Amino acid sequence: MVKKVDHIGVAVHSIEEVLPFYQETLGLKLEGMETVEEQGVKVAFLKAGETKIELLEPVSKESAVARFIEKRGEGIHHLALAVDDIGMRIHELKEHGIKMIDETPRNGAGGASIAFLHPKAANGVLVELCEKKGGTVS
Repeated sequence: MVKKVDHIGVAVHSIEEVLPFYQETLGLKLEGMETVEEQGVKVAFLKAGETKIELLEPVSKESAVARFIEKRGEGIHHLALAVDDIGMRIHELKEHGIKMIDETPRNGAGGASIAFLHPKAANGVLVELCEKKGGTVS
């Protein structure tokens, strides 16, 4: 079951260059930054009510985010939905014939377990399932 929209991922060339817009112009609070080596990105989370904006900066030219920016430019990269039991949700989606990029959860930012649905399964939208530590969503 989907609990809420956890975050919206935005691919950018440079977090440092775009942070002033999100913080000063939009008034969003920076919650933290980290590098997710496994995905080749640096991320910054900004609080926007109950949802977060995740800025994604590639740290490797081979990362999926770098390829996304090269092909489509900066902009919305994915929609992340918070779930309680990501393994069960992946299983249910596969049973319904939904094509997955990740058939098993992997590590994401903030210690979350994540898995992506293939964009073709969601009318061109990259959808991420996100389970926070302990199975709870924030």
